[in-house]
Amino acid sequence: MTTVETKLEAAREDLAGRDGVLVAFSGGVDSSVVAALAHDALGADAVACTAKSETLPEAELEEARRVAEEIGIRHEIVSFSELESDDFVENDDDRCYHCRTMRLGEMLETAREFGIETVCDGTNADDPGAGHRPGLQAVDELEVHSPLLAHDVSKAEVREIADSYGLSVADKPSMACLSSRIPTGLEVTEDRLTRVERAEALLRQWGFEQFRVRDHDGLARIEVAPDELERTLQLEFVETVRAELAELGFDHVTLDLHGYRTGSVSPEGTTADEGENEQADAIERKTETASDDPLVEDVFAAESRTDD
Repeated sequence: MTTVETKLEAAREDLAGRDGVLVAFSGGVDSSVVAALAHDALGADAVACTAKSETLPEAELEEARRVAEEIGIRHEIVSFSELESDDFVENDDDRCYHCRTMRLGEMLETAREFGIETVCDGTNADDPGAGHRPGLQAVDELEVHSPLLAHDVSKAEVREIADSYGLSVADKPSMACLSSRIPTGLEVTEDRLTRVERAEALLRQWGFEQFRVRDHDGLARIEVAPDELERTLQLEFVETVRAELAELGFDHVTLDLHGYRTGSVSPEGTTADEGENEQADAIERKTETASDDPLVEDVFAAESRTDD
């Protein structure tokens, strides 16, 4: 039986045999482990690169900076806009494919500028079996190397390796890009991305750890982990979140009684939260189509309906 230590050593040797490596780096646990391995194997010849765009929360960009410094790896930031792509904005079943193609394209271009031939990502061994993952098609097409996948490192083993490296993100919850909060079929716009980011920043200030704010065209659907659900019913929180999200442009603020679920605004069988790879654990999910009514309780209504 192959041990985690054996897989770790094989992945490290894999990277050590390359002239240099640029890691597509989100600051999540998968890409952080690849960055740590690359830095361990190649030292100054390893670079972590984060793509900054409208779909990346500012808090996650700061987290990526912090984790790169923690690892000790050189960190570069490149900027681009997914919103320049009509295919991405359309937000169909293959949104993650269009996003990953653009994002990894930026990585490949940056690598060429640095004279680096190999671009790596954080795809792990569990990802290909986790449902429809269109982003993985882009990884294959662009010939991006996935050392965790190549050496059969599972998500659980990724976290174990992260812990062995002493990485602070070893237990970090998955964080998908902001566009995953918008139901498939509803256009991705800068306004929607901005209000979702600000709404989630509010929940983060309240100390919630695993959550999403889904934007159903003006209706905010708050999902929190089951063990945090009771806190959302505190009167102070209800009044604050209702007022703050109304200021952000949401007409109604609702609480999803199912709690937090990855992929809950995707068509059945797809993965909206493909971001952490980046940016997501998608092994367990319950899905619904964008046309389905979410199971919510409108306990935080931002305004009273008059057209019923």
